[in-house]
Amino acid sequence: MLNRFRAFWTKLLTPIARFFLRLGVSPDAITLVGTVGVVAGALVFFPRGQLLVGVLVITAFVFSDLLDGTMARMSGTSSKWGAFLDSTLDRLGDAAVFGGLVLYYVGPGGSDALAALALYCLVMGSVTSYARARAESLGMEAKGGIAERADRLAAILVMTGLSDIFDLPVLIPLTLWVLAAASTVTVLQRVLSVRSQARAAA
Repeated sequence: MLNRFRAFWTKLLTPIARFFLRLGVSPDAITLVGTVGVVAGALVFFPRGQLLVGVLVITAFVFSDLLDGTMARMSGTSSKWGAFLDSTLDRLGDAAVFGGLVLYYVGPGGSDALAALALYCLVMGSVTSYARARAESLGMEAKGGIAERADRLAAILVMTGLSDIFDLPVLIPLTLWVLAAASTVTVLQRVLSVRSQARAAA
C-alpha cells in the first residue's frame, strides 16, 4: 500500500540525493549509515521504554532506504550488489525494530506474552521476505500480500509513537496482533501462489 507513495518521497529526496553525490558520498554508505541508525534507535531506546525517542530516531534513518536508491539511479551506479546490500540490511533493520519491542516487553513493558507476540512478528516478517526471495531464485514470483514490508514497518512505528504520546500502551499490542495475523496470511498467500506456479510449470 505504501509503495504508491514512493514516487512522492523520491521526488522530495532528490535534492538531498544530489547534495550527497556532490560531496562524494556513495549510495552504499547511505545504506550502511541508515541501517546503523535504525538498529541503534530500536535497540538503544526501545528496551529503556523510550518509545517515542526510538521511533523518531528510526524514522529519521528509514528514509535512507529511498535515498540510497535515488542516489544510485542519479549517479548511474545501480547494481546487483547494491540491491543485494539494500535488501539484506533492510531485513536487519526490520528485525531490530521488532527485536527492540521484544526487549521492551521483557523489561519495562513487563509482559512475556507480548514479548513472544513481538518475536512472532519478527519471525513472520523474515519468512515473508524469504518466501519472495526463494521463489524468485526458482524463477517464480511471490510478491504482494496484505502485509508488505513498508506497511508493517509504518504501522508499528506510527502506533508505537502514538502509544507513547497519548499514554495508550494498548496500541502496540493491538498493532502487533494485527501484524501477526496479516503476516501469517501474507506468507500463506505467497506459498499458495508459488504452489500454483509450480504446478502450472510441471
